[in-house]
Amino acid sequence: MKSFLILVVEDDAPVRTLITTTLKARDYRYITAGNGEAAVMQAASYAPDMILLDLGLPDLDGVEVIRRIRAWSNVPIIVISARSEDSDKIDALDEGADDYLVKPFSVDELLARLRVTQRRLALMQGQQSAVFENGDLKIDYAMRRAWLKEEELHLTPIEYKLLCVLAQNVGKVLTHKYITQHVWGSSWEHDTGSLRVYMATLRRKLDAGAGQSFIQTHIGVGYRMLRMDPEHSEP
Repeated sequence: MKSFLILVVEDDAPVRTLITTTLKARDYRYITAGNGEAAVMQAASYAPDMILLDLGLPDLDGVEVIRRIRAWSNVPIIVISARSEDSDKIDALDEGADDYLVKPFSVDELLARLRVTQRRLALMQGQQSAVFENGDLKIDYAMRRAWLKEEELHLTPIEYKLLCVLAQNVGKVLTHKYITQHVWGSSWEHDTGSLRVYMATLRRKLDAGAGQSFIQTHIGVGYRMLRMDPEHSEP
C-alpha cells in the first residue's frame, strides 16, 4: 500500500482530517485538494491511483470534476457525499464514478470500499486475458461460454452480454443506463424494463448453481457483481 496514492478531495476540514487520518493509519499515501479546480490539477499532476471525491465543493460541483477527469483518465473515483438521493447517485455514476458512499459513513465501510476498488483495479490491470474467474464462475470470452462449478451455464445471448458487462466491471455499481447502453445500445424506458426481466433470469441461473448471490441490486440505481474470494466469503 505504500506505493498506492489516494487523492482526497474534501473542503470540510473535519471530514478531510478523518479520512486522511484513517488512510495514514493504514499506510496509504495521500494528497489533498479543497476544491474542484485543485482536484483536477492534482489528478493531472500526480496521477493518483484512486480519488475520494466530495460532491459539494465551493467552486465546481463534484459531478463536473468527475466529467473533467474522465475526459483523460480512468482512475477509480469513489464519491463521498451527503447527497443521498438516487438521482445524485445516478448522475455521479453515469459520469464515471466507480462507487458512492453517503455521509455520515463509518471508517470500516470506507476501508471496505477502498479494498473492493483496489481488488477491481488489480483485476483490470492484471487480468487482460480472455478468461475471467470469480469464485466458482468462469467466463471464456474467446469461446463466449460460461461455467459455474465446472457446469456450463446455458445463457441466452442477452444474458451472456449482461454477464460480461457485470464481470468486466466486477465490484462496481453500474447504473441501468450504463448497462442498457452497453447491452442494447440505447437507454429507452422499455430497455430498463427488459433489463429487469433478463437480470432476474440471469440471477436465477447463477444463484441456482452457486447457492449464493453474485449480483447485488441497488434499488433505483442499478446492479453490481460482487467479487468472491476463493472461500466464497464475500459479505
